[in-house]
Amino acid sequence: MGRVTIKSIGKDLGISHMTVSRALSGHPNVQKATREAVLKRAQELGYVKSAAANTMRGDKTDIVGLLLPNIINEFYARFANTLSQCCRERSLHLIIHLTGDDTELERKSLERLCEVQARAVVMVPAPGESKDLETLLKSMRVIQLIRQRPMSTPSFALLVDDHSALHDAVVELARRGHQSIGYIGADAGLSSGRERLQAFKHGLKSAKLKWTKRFVLTGAPSFEMGRYNTVKLLDAGEVTAMVCGGFEISNGALSVLMEREIHPSRDIGFVGYGDPSFYARVNGGVSTIEVPVDELALRASELLAEDSSAQTEASPETVELGARLLLRGNLRIT
Repeated sequence: MGRVTIKSIGKDLGISHMTVSRALSGHPNVQKATREAVLKRAQELGYVKSAAANTMRGDKTDIVGLLLPNIINEFYARFANTLSQCCRERSLHLIIHLTGDDTELERKSLERLCEVQARAVVMVPAPGESKDLETLLKSMRVIQLIRQRPMSTPSFALLVDDHSALHDAVVELARRGHQSIGYIGADAGLSSGRERLQAFKHGLKSAKLKWTKRFVLTGAPSFEMGRYNTVKLLDAGEVTAMVCGGFEISNGALSVLMEREIHPSRDIGFVGYGDPSFYARVNGGVSTIEVPVDELALRASELLAEDSSAQTEASPETVELGARLLLRGNLRIT
């Protein structure tokens, strides 16, 4: 059996394909009995609307995209899950691509979205520049998530304001007796990495603590990077506390502490990033920076659902949702 079309449905029912089209779109001029017959036959045959045909008629597609580096990172996994639910409620079809923070994979993912006439995309920009990116993004509403890359095409941004939370983490550790505080975070290649390191430096300044370069370890964020640099800080034996600037970095650091049976508040002052459910249960609780993941996903779905033509009519919007410092355990030098 060939592909089911409105013409084949019309032929089966002995009516014009224009009547079928109007019935499927809920046109008020179609009689109730005819509409019901068309809907029943379309369901029996497994008819699926053509996004390309809708676009040719000038209709907006309901396809939207999400570009993430990975879904191993708990933030990205939870964001994708919540956004998927929000899109379903708004009758949007969400397509997810994983870029691995590679600009070439990012470009190819955007090409795929353009091919299916996606109306909008939420993207965590890969570090670096991507060829022909601006041309690909002209046809879609663009919402940059967590990070920002300069773009000539108007784009919206959904960011986390974690400066105060990271600053306060350092100040709180100092208040509880820590004078040598380490930091593990993303490098300057990421806008989020630059901003979080700046917040850590601001915290040191407020606490009147000396900046010590060897206490600050940065790189491409990952679980293994967090583990490697935590081992490095612990083996040097100089820091009494540490702050993490990323979800997987934090999990990697915490895994080392647990393996070495180092209590993340009694034996060392530790402030993670993100708040997986197990953080509340580990040795009386892990202090951390809580990020509003679900709120970000909800706001992203609202921007995805808006008319994409508004992107050229309004100034790009930047939405910053605040993170907060969650204190658990005593964090005090014993």
